[in-house]
Amino acid sequence: MNEQQSVGRVGGMTIPIGISVNGTDHELTEPTTVLELLERLDLPTKGVAVAINGEVFSRARWSETVGRGWEIEVLTAVQGG
Repeated sequence: MNEQQSVGRVGGMTIPIGISVNGTDHELTEPTTVLELLERLDLPTKGVAVAINGEVFSRARWSETVGRGWEIEVLTAVQGG
């Protein structure tokens, strides 16, 4: 996932990046960590698992900056059968 770029600047202009969260497209115009993204989108930060591009993304990595093209899924555990 490190090969993907985060928000950049060219000639004083901000270059937004496109991402997907739970199937909905979003554009980020400033560097944003996974935790900040969850908070901005009013998604829960407790009792959830995060997957990025189909791979589990551990809570220890939530301070990493979101990269261009990331497909992020926020999954909530549901009890029952």
